[in-house]
Formats: sequence, C-alpha cells, structure tokens
Amino acid sequence: MSSERDSETTFEEDSQPNDEVVPYSDDETEDELEDQGPAVEPEQNRVNREAEENRETFRKDCTWQVKANDRSFHEQPQFMNTKFFCIKESKYASNAIKTYKYNAFTFLPMNLFEQFKRAANFYFLVLLILQAIPQITTLAWYTTLVPLLLVLGITAIKDLVDDVARHKMDNEVNNRTCEVIKDGRFKIAKWKEIQVGDVIRLRKNDFIPADILLLSSSEPNSLCYVETAELDGETNLKFKMALEITHQHLQRENSLATFDGFIECEEPNNRLDKFTGTLFWRNMSFPLDADKILLRGCVIRNTDFCHGLVVFAGADTKIMKNSGKTRFKRTKIDYLMNYMVYTIFVVLILLSAGLAIGHAYWEAQVGNYSWYLYDGQDFTPSYRGFLNFWGYIIVLNTMVPISLYVSVEVIRLGQSYFINWDLQMYYPEKDTPAKARTTTLNEQLGQIHYIFSDKTGTLTQNIMTFKKCCINGQIYGDHRDASQNSHSRIEQVDFSWNTFADGKLAFYDHYLIEQIQSGKESEVRQFFFLLAVCHTVMVDRIDGQLNYQAASPDEGALVSAARNFGFAFLARTQNTITISELGTERTYNVLAILDFNSDRKRMSIIVRTPEGTIRLYCKGADTVIYERLHQVNPTKQETQDALDIFASETLRTLCLCYKEIEEKEFEEWNKKFMAASIAPTNRDEALDKVYEEIEKDLILLGATAIEDKLQDGVPETISKLAKADIKIWVLTGDKKETAENIGFACELLTEDTTICYGEDINALLHTRMENQRNRGGVYAKFLPPVHEPFFPSGENRALIITGSWLNEILLEKKTKRSKILKLKFPRTEEERRMRTQSKRRLEARKEQQQKNFVDLACECSAVICCRVTPKQKAMVVDLVKRYKKAITLAIGDGANDVNMIKTAHIGVGISGQEGMQAVMSSDYSFAQFRYLQRLLLVHGRWSYIRMCKFLRYFFYKNFAFTLVHFWYSFFNGYSAQTAYEDWFITLYNVLYSSLPVLLMGLLDQDVSDKLSLRFPGLYIVGQRDLLFNYKKFFVSLVHGILTSMILFFIPLGAYLQTVGQDGEAPSDYQSFAVTIASALIITVNFQIGLDTSYWTFVNAFSIFGSIALYFGIMFDFHSAGIHVLFPSAFQFTGTASNALRQPYIWLTIILTVAVCLLPVVAVRFLSMTIWPSESDKIQKHRKRLKAEEQWKRRQQVFRRGVSSRRSAYAFSHQRGYADLISSGRSIRKKRSPLDAIIADGTAEYRRTVES
Repeated sequence: MSSERDSETTFEEDSQPNDEVVPYSDDETEDELEDQGPAVEPEQNRVNREAEENRETFRKDCTWQVKANDRSFHEQPQFMNTKFFCIKESKYASNAIKTYKYNAFTFLPMNLFEQFKRAANFYFLVLLILQAIPQITTLAWYTTLVPLLLVLGITAIKDLVDDVARHKMDNEVNNRTCEVIKDGRFKIAKWKEIQVGDVIRLRKNDFIPADILLLSSSEPNSLCYVETAELDGETNLKFKMALEITHQHLQRENSLATFDGFIECEEPNNRLDKFTGTLFWRNMSFPLDADKILLRGCVIRNTDFCHGLVVFAGADTKIMKNSGKTRFKRTKIDYLMNYMVYTIFVVLILLSAGLAIGHAYWEAQVGNYSWYLYDGQDFTPSYRGFLNFWGYIIVLNTMVPISLYVSVEVIRLGQSYFINWDLQMYYPEKDTPAKARTTTLNEQLGQIHYIFSDKTGTLTQNIMTFKKCCINGQIYGDHRDASQNSHSRIEQVDFSWNTFADGKLAFYDHYLIEQIQSGKESEVRQFFFLLAVCHTVMVDRIDGQLNYQAASPDEGALVSAARNFGFAFLARTQNTITISELGTERTYNVLAILDFNSDRKRMSIIVRTPEGTIRLYCKGADTVIYERLHQVNPTKQETQDALDIFASETLRTLCLCYKEIEEKEFEEWNKKFMAASIAPTNRDEALDKVYEEIEKDLILLGATAIEDKLQDGVPETISKLAKADIKIWVLTGDKKETAENIGFACELLTEDTTICYGEDINALLHTRMENQRNRGGVYAKFLPPVHEPFFPSGENRALIITGSWLNEILLEKKTKRSKILKLKFPRTEEERRMRTQSKRRLEARKEQQQKNFVDLACECSAVICCRVTPKQKAMVVDLVKRYKKAITLAIGDGANDVNMIKTAHIGVGISGQEGMQAVMSSDYSFAQFRYLQRLLLVHGRWSYIRMCKFLRYFFYKNFAFTLVHFWYSFFNGYSAQTAYEDWFITLYNVLYSSLPVLLMGLLDQDVSDKLSLRFPGLYIVGQRDLLFNYKKFFVSLVHGILTSMILFFIPLGAYLQTVGQDGEAPSDYQSFAVTIASALIITVNFQIGLDTSYWTFVNAFSIFGSIALYFGIMFDFHSAGIHVLFPSAFQFTGTASNALRQPYIWLTIILTVAVCLLPVVAVRFLSMTIWPSESDKIQKHRKRLKAEEQWKRRQQVFRRGVSSRRSAYAFSHQRGYADLISSGRSIRKKRSPLDAIIADGTAEYRRTVES
C-alpha cells in the first residue's frame, strides 16, 4: 500500500470536502492543481516566482492567439491543421453550427450505407444477389426486391424528414444577425459569418453569438448585465465588467475599428466558470478572467449596447464544449430484437444445412436411380446438396422478417405523433405542446428504473414568493381579516393604497396591513424597513416603473415584498440609499455593506439615519444569526417556533435583526474595516474577521418565509412515479440546504425519512472496502459474490451528498504526482511492471468503491446530489447505468443539464423561460414536470405493451408461414420446392398480414389512460421485461412451429385420398398451396384478434379486410387474363376458382383454423381465470372503477424543533453587487445616447459619483 500512496497522492488529502463550493472544473489539469500553492505565501517569494514562471506558464497553457480586426492573422500556416491527406483547415472554428447529417450530394450514398449496416438489410441484399444466380434460385427475384425497396424507401424518407428539420433549425440559428466591424464601420452580418478576432456590437435583449471579450458598454465602467438561463436555468442577472483600459479608449466606432489588441489565452474548453488569458495592447499586458467574458447562449439585459472581441466561435465556444458527445441511443428491445434476429440466422443456417444434407442423401438413394427426375445435369449428390443449401437459404429467408424493422419504425413514428398530439400534455400558458424529438425510444419510456432531475426550473418555477413572516413573535400570513379573525375564504389584500405596489403579491392577512398602517408596533415597520434597506439589489426605472435587478431571486422577492407593504427601495448612490416609507421619502447614508458569502451565510448594512444615529441591519440563516444575538431577546423562542412551523411547510426561512452602534465604536471598527479593505493578501479572510467584530449582540426582529414555488403537480407526479417503483434522484448545483428544502416540498423527503449525508456514508463505504479487502485473496475470485445491504431493511432512508463529497467518495478528486517521481522514469522492466500493477490496483479500488456507492445509494428511497458540476451529473447517471444495468431518464432545462440528458438512456428537456439548450439535446420535451407521469405511465407503458405484442405476434406469424416449407421438404425430396405461390410469398408480409399488426402496435391498450394513472403498479411489467424476452420469443417460436405443423399436415391428410364432387381428385400441388395459404391467412388474422385488447372499428376492418384482400388478389392473380399478359410470372391459372368451389376444401380450411385457434382460446381463458395479471383484474372490473382518482396529499406531521430544513435561503452563488455599489462603479448620473457617441464623440459618456 505504501507504494500506491507514494506514486500518486490525493490533492489536499487532509482537508474535508466543503459542502458550500462546487468542485473543481470539469477538465482542470494536474498542472493547474500543482500551481495552487499554499494559502499564505511571503509576498517577495510570490513576486519572484511569478516573474520567473509567468512567461513559461503562458507559453505552456495559453496557446490560443487572437488578433483583433485581423482575419488574415488566423489563416497563417502555423494555425492550419491537416484534415484529410493534404487538405488543411484553420484550427479556429467558424461560427456556423452544424447538427445535420446529410446534404443533397451525400444523402443517398450515406443513407444507403447506414441502412446496409443493419444486419437484416445487408442479409436481404446478399439474398437478392443469390436469387440472381440461376443454379440456386428457387424464388423469383421480385419476392425479395419489392419488400427491400419498400423498407429502404420508407426509412430513407423518415431520415430525410428528420434531417430537413435539423437543417431548418441550423439555418435559423446561423442566420441570426448582429453588427460586426467591416471596412472600418459596423455592418449587419449573419452569425455564421462571424470569425475569431471580429469586433461586434450587441444590443439589449440580443443573444450572444460567440464567446467574446467585453471591451466596453453603455453602462458605467462598462458593466454588462447578462442572463444565463441558457447555461444554468437561472433567470437572475449576472454582471460582467470590461477592463478599465478598454472602457476608456474603446467607446467610439473609429477607435474600435483601429483596435489591434492581441490575446493569448487558454485553448477552448468546457469550464463555464473559468477563463485565463492576457490582453497585450499599447505595449502593456492586462490579465483576463471569466468576469470579462460573455458566453455564447447568454442574453444581454439592462444594457443598451456593448462591444466585444470574438475569442471562441462556433464549436469552440464553452456552451458547445459542454454539450458532450452525441450518443446514438437504442432501446433495450432493439438490442434484444437484434440478438433474436441473430438467433433466427443461426436456426436458418442449421435448418438449411440439415435439409441440404437430406437432399444429398436423397439424391444418392433415390434421385440418381429415378430416370424421370433426370434434369440433364450430371452433378454429384454432394454438389446438389451444396446448391440446395443456398436454395433453402432463399426459401426460408422469411424467417428473418425484412419488414420487421420498417414496421417497427412506422409504429414508433405513430406513437411519437400520439405524444405530440396529446392535449393533456399541452401547456396553454406558453403555447407549448409536448414534443417527441426522436422516434426510436418510445417503448423504452415504459421501462424506466431511475429518473435524474435537475431542480431549478425543472421541479421549481424559479419564482420566489413572499408567503409569511414572524415579527416580534407574532406570525403573519394566514387568512385573517383586520380584526385578527381567521377565515377559510377571504379576499386577498388590496395594495391600491400604496402607489409603489407592483400588484403581483398575493397576500391574505389583512391584520398585517392594519399593523403597518396603525404603527402600534414599531417592530413591524422596522421589519419591512430592514428588508428595503439591507440588500444589494440594483434599481432602474422603465416607463416610470421601478425595476429591480437582484443577485438572487430570493433577495428580489424580499425587496419586492417590502415595496408592496409600503417600504419601497427607490434609488442608491455610492454612499446613500433612498427609501419611500409609507409615502415619505427618506435618504440614509450607507457607511458599510458587509456582503454575503457562502461561509458567512448572512449580509449586513450599516447606515446613518437622518437623525444621526448609526444602525446595523442584518439578515441571514438562523443558525448563524442565533449565535450572534444579544442575551436579552424576549421573542427568541417564539421566533424559533415560527421557524419550525415555516420549515414544516417547506418554506425558505431567514432571520432579521439589528443593533444600535455608538459613534465611537463605529469609528474604531471603521479603521479596521478600511485597513482590511486594502489588504494586499487574504483580503476576504481579513474582511470576514472584521465583520465578525461588529455583527454581535444583535436584537432579533423576526423571520421571513419565502416559497420557492414548485411547478404545479410536482408532489403528485413524484408520488405516482414512486408507486410505479421508479426512483428519483435530484442533481443540482444549488446549496445543500436549498436542495434539502425542495426535497421536502416535493415530498421526496418526509418527516419519517432518515437522511444520510456525505460524511455518514463515507465511513460506511470505508468499512465496506476494508471488509472486501480482508475477504480478498487467492481464492476470492472462486467464491460467489456476497450482497450485504448497507442499511437494515424496513427504514425509509434518503441520501443527500454534495459534489465535493461525491469526488471524495468516488475517488474522483484531482491528483498531483510527486515532482520527483514525475521526472523519474522506470528504468527496469521490474519497475515498469510494479508501476503498472500499482495503477491497476488503484483502478480496481476506484471501480469497487464506485460500485459500492451505487449499491448504497440505490438502497435509499431518494438521493439528492447538490453543488455538482455538469460533468458530475453525467458521471452519476453513467455510474447507475454501468453498475445497475438499469434504464435511466434525465430531465432538465438548462445547458448545465445537457451532458446528463445525453448520457441517460432517455433525455427530457423542459421547454420554458430558461432557454432551449436542454430541449435541443433532448429526446422528448414538454413545458411542465408534471407531464412526466403521463409520458411514462401512459404513453411509455402503452408503447412498451404494443411493441412487445407486435414483436411476439410478428415472429409467430413468420414462423407459422415459413416453417411450412420445412415440413413440405420431407415430401419433395428436400428439393427446396416452395409450398406456396411466389406472389403469395411476396405479398404475405407486405399486404396480407401487415395492417392488423401495425394497428395493434399503434392503437392497442390494455386499460385506459385514466386507469393507467390511477394504478401506477401496472408499470412494473416493463421494468422487469416481462412481456418480451427470450422466454417469450421461444414461446412464439414453438407456437409458430405447432401452427405450421397443423397448417401442413391437416390439409395433407385431407388430400391423401380425396375425390371431388365432379369425380376428379383436387389433390394437385397448386390446390394444396392455395388451401394452406388460405388457412394461414385466416389463422394469423384471427390470432391477432385474440391478441387485441382494445377493439375499434379500424381494428375489425383491418382483420376482415386483410382476409378479403387476400382472396380478391388471389382470384385476380389466378385469372386467365393476367396469365395471358404475363405467362411466366402467373402460373396458377384457375387454381383458386377450381379449388375453392369444393366444399371439401372449405371444410379442410375451417378444421385447420379451428385446430390452430381453439387451444389458444382455451389457454387464454384458463390463464385469465386462474392466473390473472394486474391488468386482467382491472379490465375485468373496469366498469366498477372510477374514471379518475383525486390524489390526496399526505398529511404533514409537525414536530417541534425540526431544524434540519431551515435556513434554506438561497443567496446568490457568488457575492452580490456590494463591491460595485460601494465603489460607485455602477452608479450613473447621466448617460449619453448611443447615437450621440457614434456621431460626434464629444458627449461625455459617463460620470461616476465622486467619493
């Protein structure tokens, strides 16, 4: 073990994973990790080290070079890569996006090549070639060509339609426009024409076409606000800021046109939160980071215009790099069907070989001595047997059903349209229907074991609503009138008395309004004043209306609530904030803003009132606020009880408090604060330490309760899916407390759930690994695997784990190698062998640990992974796929879910306000999470049942049809003579038996959609593969064999010694073929009638219509007229009319059909009576069952002191806007319009408030 530890050590081994941070970036390198030096480093050492390593580091890591306004620079030979032989192309991608597969020239060859990669299609192509050889052909060429062309044509048309849709989507994106500098001026250009190095202008509400460096904008200090909904599903705005040098000098069009900056930066990668580079301009260099980069897919908001330099374009952009590989998805039934086709191949070869041997033996014993059989060829019996082998391959080819694949495609296409047309999955508010974006996965929807769901925008609406509050120990927010009397029904509060109310808040406690207006309790007004003043929200006026921009939706909800209750935040400058207090405007001096971070879990503001008093206002999580309260707080216990009540209602809670500060105390603290603010190193730690000194002895005002609104029907959907034995895992980038709170809100977690965290299961897994290692040894591989549960059975457990713990447990932490060992190459064979063995042991240990984790997680009823990266989401999905062999579904709404959606067997995109990136990569899309229950429990289950019935019947009818040739061989010298007419063989699968089975695959249903939703347990048959497997396949095979025996031997017995009514014997070969064919068509079409559960007029018409069609076509093909026209193709002249006028023949057909079907009827009756399935029971009693059932929400069990779910207040994942506010960089006094700046350039662009 020591050698293992020496060769590779875990980065920061001794540190515990941090639950608050998202782990390292997805493709962080070992060198980057090694460069992360100690937290504290002497300043001089740092300067010296940076001076020595700076140039080497940039040469090594920053190899991507961009020259502004110089397209020829990027076409130099050193930037060209060889693509194919001597054909070269630039390493800089164009900005055009290509998702289509074909063009006008490549469609036909590429599509045919892809189709002939299918074993069945290639097999029939070979068969067609064999049929062209006269020595071995036993069937006409058209018997294979017609079905093959039909299959290839239908599939090609379907592929063409899909690809045309992709072309349209690509063109829509690529033909969007923006302004690009060309010939010294901004000109309109299409996105696909943009290249790396171009300078572009974007306006408000524009999508960003590429990854660009922000050069300047219309905002103070060239701030730019962007919405990242396409990337992460979050609708709150983020801000970016340009370099000061570009902000000052690159405002006008002529200066942007002459800009010749040079960028050296990292190669294109998938790290959304990181960027490393340097801008060289005017003989100076300027460091670049992610705060200066605008990413493709984001939208410009609240910024009139901005300018940028294209750094990465097209496929090189971070959003495209994050999309992961497009995987070709196939269903479980697809794989099973292919294996079964291979099985049929083997059976076909064995049968053909056996019959060929039989023919060789027959030729040797009989054929050679029968003068009347001499065909003029002096072939040996063995050679004749060889030729007959290929002859039987042709005759028995219908065992491998060529029309199977095209029939499957038609059924899937129809089922996809049913999903698209389902009005119960249509979302009228956004005019968004459900969409099946693929037609190949429908039946897999009926086999899902695990669902992996994003949280923000998928389970929740990402809309925060102020619901309740506790002020001075009193809870407000219930349905009460102004006299404090409770009412079950009451009108919502009318805020018309408040001129600043936005009219969006639905509140029903009239008593709170009475308290605010009367002013009897000063704490009530103080409470809402705190909400109006203690925040980092930015305010703007649009058409005279206040418009708030918050760093998090929670903070926006609280400030909006204060506004509606009469305390409106109106404006701010660098050091003042203006509040309207019940109509009276008051301005307060802001002395300090103590911003939020994930460690502090609180924020504070220190203001000086117009009266001269200094106050600190603070809001934060109760766990940190209660530690800092003054000893004398009379409402402390009442507030804690209120927090417990809010938590039991799954509301997100937050405590509010304040304190008075003496002038002298503030002056002393302010000196420390100013010193910490300019600290050269460890500034954040120094500030946090200073903040701690002032945030103590606080007076508790109360608590807020915000509802993170779930989408409608989420708890009901999760409950139904759980009853269907589908496990739901939530994978989110949110904080642990937030994710846990949503877990309770959507009832993934309940009060009786035992929650395990990362640290808990880490110990369990470590113990399990030790036990496995102790059990291991020389004989370990010969012992049967022992499955030991991690938890005692019967308990309801859930796992909540953060991304950092996930990396720790799965041994996915980034590693750094010892620099000594890094340079030490193995010098001997023994060293090389030991190193290889060590590496293998580490890999084996990692694999075993991951398997143990999956086993443990799957024992839990729910799993929530929080603070995870997009790559980790995909890794969790892949682990379950790999170790559980389970069918997975991933559902999300943002670009951070794309990798997960592509990794799962089925990906579902939520199409809504959060952008379309997830939808574009998904297999199915709809607008609301609740539609997932209908997609799986109705469409998925029906599709699975229909496909299974279709396949079982299809194999049966083909075996019954083809194996008649086998029995016939014993009576024709194994001569590969067919038992049917050639045209019957050609049309059997195409016309005579195709429509009923297609309609069953499209329309059949065992129970209605309402009963499917009412009884989710019906779904389990798909998860367990009960309706189609090798057992069912062999049952169909045996059924087909028995049917073929009956079809052949009963007519054979009837024909042995027979005389017709006219005294002639009807026992000729052609009449015999017609009798068997007629009995076959009636049998297989009546058989599908027995298999049909849901009868419609269309089903009945197809069954009887197919039989009628058969007789109609047969009489036509056997007529004298068509024989005269095509004498060689139609040789059964008059057979049908001669044979079928004999009652004896009809009695033979009726007897054959009865013997085939009556045993099936008897078996079905016995099985439904003695061993009925769940669906049989529901069908039997469906008239008594109600059509619908109202889902009853589980009663909440309130327990005092439940603190595990409180304080789920989701501040922004980054710091707020406090540094912008306090520095004055975001404050605008006057702004010149864009046209004025471009026209004369003389107007002053912006002014900042002087300190």
